[in-house]
Amino acid sequence: MTDEENDRYRAPALDKGLDILELLAGVEGGLTQAEIAKRLERSPNEFYRMLDRLVKRGYVTKIDGDRFFLTLKLFGLAQLHAPVRRLVSFAVPLMRELAEISQQANQLVVFDRGNPVVIAQQEAPGYWGISIRVGSRIGLFDTGSGHVLLAFRSPEERERMIAENLGSSGDDQRVTSEFLARLDLIRSRGYEIMPSAQTAGVINLSAPVLGADGKAIAALTVPYITLINTSAPDISSTIQLIVDTTRKLSEMAGAGFKSEA
Repeated sequence: MTDEENDRYRAPALDKGLDILELLAGVEGGLTQAEIAKRLERSPNEFYRMLDRLVKRGYVTKIDGDRFFLTLKLFGLAQLHAPVRRLVSFAVPLMRELAEISQQANQLVVFDRGNPVVIAQQEAPGYWGISIRVGSRIGLFDTGSGHVLLAFRSPEERERMIAENLGSSGDDQRVTSEFLARLDLIRSRGYEIMPSAQTAGVINLSAPVLGADGKAIAALTVPYITLINTSAPDISSTIQLIVDTTRKLSEMAGAGFKSEA
């Protein structure tokens, strides 16, 4: 389609609403109407009616006086997407079994719009465990899930995923030769094991769920904590449990899924 045709079919109001949603998705503490207008290089008055409609439809909420935040409605809509629903439906029984045997929590993570996103979470059966809310967007460079999602893709796909994560910042200082070598190591051994960059004393254990093309469609991660005075499996045994679980899930889901970067 030519630029002229693109202009002919533009929908300015829709573009404005999508600009707001995409902007709010990338900030933690919400934005005021004036801040939204400044970041999008528009007049504040241009966004009043659009923000009002987004709030009334439940996509955006207004708290702390005059700050607008993205709600989880978009995530809920994404959950209705058939492939994601099917993957979660396959995974939940296996995740529950993994939690019971390992006595650890686990989560299923996919890559979406530049970041790993938690699409399913299984609590540990005992008193102690590390959990992450479903819908959380986590780091690509500093999590076991992010490493696995990158490791089990082609170099070209990795490059696209990293570019999408970095966005306009272009800050590629984390993409070092050492980092790329680590991804190759993860791919060769079949899993990642690394200290959590967010929580002291936690070891992230992650393995890939593979699609029909042999590439990662998801990562299954256990935030492993050492349990005292229990018969819980040690870290080596837990790694094997995760690898076995992802192998089963890959067999169940792989025939119907192909990876998308």
